[in-house]
Amino acid sequence: MYILLIIFSYLLGSISFGYLIAKMLKGVDIRKIGSGNTGATNISRLMGFKYAILVLILDALKGLLAILISSYLGFETWVVLLCGLAVIIGHNWPAFFAFRGGRGAATTLGVFLGLAPVPTLVVFGLFIVIILTSRYVSLGTIVAAVLIPFTMFLLNYPLNYFVFGLSVCIILLWRHYPNIIRLLQGRESKLGDKVKIP
Repeated sequence: MYILLIIFSYLLGSISFGYLIAKMLKGVDIRKIGSGNTGATNISRLMGFKYAILVLILDALKGLLAILISSYLGFETWVVLLCGLAVIIGHNWPAFFAFRGGRGAATTLGVFLGLAPVPTLVVFGLFIVIILTSRYVSLGTIVAAVLIPFTMFLLNYPLNYFVFGLSVCIILLWRHYPNIIRLLQGRESKLGDKVKIP
């Protein structure tokens, strides 16, 4: 039963809202625009903040739903954590869209909101501050990814939550490696930058 739930979580994560919204409303493949990712940041460059917020909420809901369903069904913590990991992997490498998805930030936010709402909201607040002051979404994401496992550790969450958070942190940093390079080189795009449809 738990294997089916983990597969369901992966398939849930594989629903690429950014791709679907850009395709339906603009008639373009968002993966061929800007950064090539299907997440809210790239959507904002193509379609504006209104649609970016919509994509962010929908992507976060995928992660939250995976945690809520597995928790509601009464599975052990390790199964819940695996469902969280599966939905993030599904978002990053979606089965329905040739395994080309986003970088997982919004879906990760939803997962941690379900697992550890207090530390997640604290780190999310810092994420917002970093974006407002620097206009670098990637910088806010990178800092948040590093802080979330240690925030849970400091607030005495179970050790397996910390290990899970560290694992997700590594995935996020890996997915943001090109952003890290561009940040170091001063070439990273800022929030509000636009792209043209080819």
